[in-house]
Formats: sequence, structure tokens, C-alpha cells
Amino acid sequence: MALISRLDLPPTGPYALWIVAPLPCRRLEGDAVCYRAGNIAAPCPLASSSELHGGNRLAAARRLGCRPEQLLDASASLVPFGPPARLRRRLARLLAEGSALRDYPDRAYWDLRQAIAAHHGLEPDAVLPGNGAAELFTWAARDAAAAGTSLLPTPGFADYRRALACWDGRWQPLPLPLDWSSPGPGPLPEPAGGLTVPPGPQVLWITNPHNPSGQLWSRQAIEPLLRRFALVIVDEAFLPLVPGGEAQSLVPLLAQYPQLVVIRSLTKLLAIAGLRLGYALADPARLARWSGWRDPWPVNGLAAAAGDALLGDQRWLRRVQDWVAREGPWLQARLAAIPGLDPRPTAVNYLLLRGRRDGQALELEPLRLALEQRHRILLRDCRSFEGLDGTWLRLALQDRAGNRRLLAALGREWPGLRGGG
Repeated sequence: MALISRLDLPPTGPYALWIVAPLPCRRLEGDAVCYRAGNIAAPCPLASSSELHGGNRLAAARRLGCRPEQLLDASASLVPFGPPARLRRRLARLLAEGSALRDYPDRAYWDLRQAIAAHHGLEPDAVLPGNGAAELFTWAARDAAAAGTSLLPTPGFADYRRALACWDGRWQPLPLPLDWSSPGPGPLPEPAGGLTVPPGPQVLWITNPHNPSGQLWSRQAIEPLLRRFALVIVDEAFLPLVPGGEAQSLVPLLAQYPQLVVIRSLTKLLAIAGLRLGYALADPARLARWSGWRDPWPVNGLAAAAGDALLGDQRWLRRVQDWVAREGPWLQARLAAIPGLDPRPTAVNYLLLRGRRDGQALELEPLRLALEQRHRILLRDCRSFEGLDGTWLRLALQDRAGNRRLLAALGREWPGLRGGG
């Protein structure tokens, strides 16, 4: 602070100080504390004992002392046989040509927006590409924080809470029942234990199909909610993977409801988590406002140039949906045959697994650790999902060889664990 005390500033202030250097993140007594201007001793997100996202394969490999390719990663819900060959060829051409690396991307992302708009039957100004869906949640949350209290179905994706925290957004859990008998499409369940809604404007966040449960909710069930809320943010990141899922999309309702935002991700469908590409569909005025808030080039040149060529790949889409329709029921039936493991119905390429016997919950965290440490298989720790605990795991569908590897490891580990059977 000696430097600041020597600055010769007029006395009329106030001033904002920008420090263009990394500030230290220091650990104190086992907790990480971030030292940031205006946010002294704030909890550091790196200190969390439970990952907010799956798919951190490099970190897991370092922790386990193995190579990343030795891991079967069932913690991230990506298509296991991707990316598509067509995308690989496209990227190879772009790298050989060099312009997608050398040049700044088009700030308007005109070609990509046109391709997305044509795919959905919209105008390009109703499309905003983003650096994955996560970046777009941040801007949706800024609107949500200004509009009122956000209602977040729980258990639910933790990134919505992260995005709201960026803007001091208020939120309230909307607890969902943890028992369901059908993957859908169906109605939204009644909140568990009822719900007291705070007064004033409200914002509703919906994930369809729901994450982490895998339930698919019908368009007919969701549409009445659009008239009740000041803003409705619908995350359809996994919907293209669901056989017949597009029939439940809310995209056709965008013109009728300016308070509706639909966010999509190509990360899951194309298995391009490292490339980062998603998009928002909404009222053009809203998206123009978001565009003015963010960095100049949020989508890199490779992602922008590759994405516009892949949206209409119906062959790839059929392959992915056929895989979900075939492998999902196959794996679920075999998990259900293991005593003490209760796989819940799902419409998509992941499912929730509950430890339960004779109506009593069974702790699954020892099983997750055993699979990781002895078999190099990663499952999703569910403790970061509001409303779930260590008696739940989420696992992502693999190809047949990967699913067999998972089942073989479960067969070796589950009977020997405390409380297992």
C-alpha cells in the first residue's frame, strides 16, 4: 500500500484502482483466501472440497499418478466417441490454412450466428454465441439479479449459483422430490414440502433435461410458467442428445415470450469441452445488451469457424441419439440388478445412482473413491448439487466397452464396502 500512499491525486475522488497483475491466493489454516481489491479474505473457489463440475481429467491424473488416457471419465457427460470425424477434418484444414489462428475473430460472429439461426428458424439477431454455456449463464444472471429473486430447482447445476453470485443476485431453492418413476417427457413435479414464494418479480431457471436427475419435462408443462415470471432461463444443453427431445424445446416459443432465454451448448453433443462453444437464443434487445457487457472476442476463431459447419450434421445427431437409446436402458438394467444400488430413470446420457437398501440410505462416497483409486474410473461427486449428499453419485453413459469396464469394477468393489451388499 506504500505505492498508493505516494500517488499524487486530487482530493475530490472517489477513484477506482486497477491493478494489472496477478494477486496472490494464499492458504491460511487449510482454507484458501483470495486477496482481491474490494474483496478481502473472500473464500477462494479453488479451496472447495467438492468439485462444482465433473470432467477434470488432468487434475485427477495428477492426483492419481497416472496418464489421463488411463482414466475412464464417467464424471463428465460427453459423447465418448466424439468429436465427430467431420469436425476433426475441419479443424485440420483450419490449422493448415492458419487464418483462424492468426486473425482476430469476427466480433459479430456473423457466419456462426447465421448458421445457428438457420438451424432453429430464427433471425441472426436472436442468436448470441458464447464461450460455452457457462459464459452465457453469467450474463443471464446479470439480468436475473436485476429482475428479482431467482428460483433454482434443487438439486440443480451449481453454475447458476456461481453466475448469480457475480452480481449479488438473490436466489431461493425450489426443492424437487427425489423419487420419480419415469424419465419423461412429463410435468414438472410439485416442490417437495411446498414453497413460499417471496413477493415481487421472480426469475425461474430450468434445466431440461434436468441436471442431475435426467428427467425430461414437456414443453406443455413449462409454457404456463412463462406467463408467471419476469424472466425464464431455460438451459437446454443436453436436449439434442435426447431421442425425440427437440419436440420439447422452448425455442419455438421465443417470439411469443420476450422474457424467455434458451441457452444451448455444443460441448456435450460434439464432445468439444476443450473448444468451448455455446449460444443463447432470446429477444434481440436482450442479447445486444449482453454483447455490450462482455469481452470483445469470447469465442475463439477455431470454435467459430468449426461450429457453423456442424449444426446440421443429422448423421452425427442420429448416431448420438441411437447410442443414448441403446446404451442407457442396457446400463440401467444392469445397475438395477446390483443390490443396494438404485439407478433413477433418465432420458439422457447420465443418470443418478442412489445407495439404498431396505429403505435406508447407503453412503456411496467410499465406492466413488475405490473406483477412482483402484480402477481409474471417475464418477461425479454429487455433494456440490444442492439437496444431494454422499449417498448419491452421477455417472455418464459410456460406449459398451466403457460401460462393461464400469460394471466389472462395481462388481469387485461394491460387496466389500461397508454397508454394501
